[in-house]
Amino acid sequence: MHNHGGGISLVEVFSFGLLVAIACYVFAALRSGARGRWPRHRILLWIAGCLVTALSVQAVIANHDDFAMHALAHVGLGMLAPVLLMLSAPVTLALRSLSAVPARRLARLLRSRPVRFLTHPIPAAVLNVGGLWLLYAGGLYPSIHTNGLLFVVVHVHVFVTGYLFSASIAGVDPNPHRARFPTRAIVLCAVMASHSILSKYLYANPPADTSAASAEAGSMIMYYGGDAVSVVLVVLLCAGWYREVGRKRRHLVAARQASPA
Repeated sequence: MHNHGGGISLVEVFSFGLLVAIACYVFAALRSGARGRWPRHRILLWIAGCLVTALSVQAVIANHDDFAMHALAHVGLGMLAPVLLMLSAPVTLALRSLSAVPARRLARLLRSRPVRFLTHPIPAAVLNVGGLWLLYAGGLYPSIHTNGLLFVVVHVHVFVTGYLFSASIAGVDPNPHRARFPTRAIVLCAVMASHSILSKYLYANPPADTSAASAEAGSMIMYYGGDAVSVVLVVLLCAGWYREVGRKRRHLVAARQASPA
């Protein structure tokens, strides 16, 4: 993963990939201008999400034996970056910027059963939190430092499941099978509780080959950092719920006004 022999390191490859992702997003935003200007704040959110992802990956590779730094990277890669990228509405931008045939294919993919399953809050939460419990409490954490492939797989899983969970709770992209607000609220509360319990478990039961001081610092980062990002999801969920109730109320009032006395 590191560059000791003059070759290309994993960090360099990953950083280049993120630069390509930023360039593609900006190009798509400019391409969609014919259908209305793409909001600038979404471009900034995408760039911020990519930067948080890059910094998290660099931190966890450069300090792979420091659990506190690993916990900080976990919050950035698995929680903060997915929220920022989700708020940039990449699927909406793709549907606006793609030509007719690819856009229809993407729309069909969004309506498919696998996507419907993965974007439901319950499976997304199980994959997200279950993977974290398996990693830290299941004894998998020490192995990622000796197995490069497992290291990559685990962190890709953390990032992807973090994005799926964020999108299932407060996604701004179109979702033909979006769960009801009460369901999302209950799942979010359960995940917040599970994440807090895991943080406290790690505080009292450090992973193998981890010092007590590093475990305490890392678990506190996971606890407070995770709560901070979760509060953002709570605000986004409640704001969407409020807007939905307002729309239904306005439609009801309009229907009553249009009906005969």
